[in-house]
Amino acid sequence: MRFWDASAVVPMIVAEPATRGVQRLAESDPAMLVWWGTEVECASAIARLEREGLLAELAVTQALDRLKRLAAGWHEVDPGDALREAAVRFLRVHPLRAADALQLAAAFIAAERRPSSLELVTLDDRLAAAARREGFAVIDVSAPG
Repeated sequence: MRFWDASAVVPMIVAEPATRGVQRLAESDPAMLVWWGTEVECASAIARLEREGLLAELAVTQALDRLKRLAAGWHEVDPGDALREAAVRFLRVHPLRAADALQLAAAFIAAERRPSSLELVTLDDRLAAAARREGFAVIDVSAPG
C-alpha cells in the first residue's frame, strides 16, 4: 500500500500527462491510502479546470463520478490531534502550503512516524522534496508515458 497525494490522484480521474504513469502504478498496487481531505482537494481541482474552461460540463460529471468510485475503495487517514501537530511542525521546517502539510502529516501518521516504511506518490515537487527530507521514498510518476 502506498500513500497517494491528491496531486497524483487527479490524473487518475482527469486526462493529464501523468495519467498513464499513475494508472500503471495503481494497477501494480491497487490499495490506496489517502488523507481524509483528498476527495475535497480532487473535487477542487476538477472545479478549477471547469472554471478555467478546460473541462466541459459532461467531462466534469464523468470526472466526479470517477472520483466517487475511486474514493469508495481507498483507505483514509482521519484527522486528529497528532496529525494536526505534525502538520504544524512540517509548516515550520518545510516550505509547504497548509494542504500539503496536512497530506505529509497524514502520510507520517499512517507510517506510524516511520517514514521509511511507506512509499508516497505525489506530483507536487515541493511536497516531494519535503517528503524525501522526512525520509519517505517518493515514487516518481511525473514523466509522461
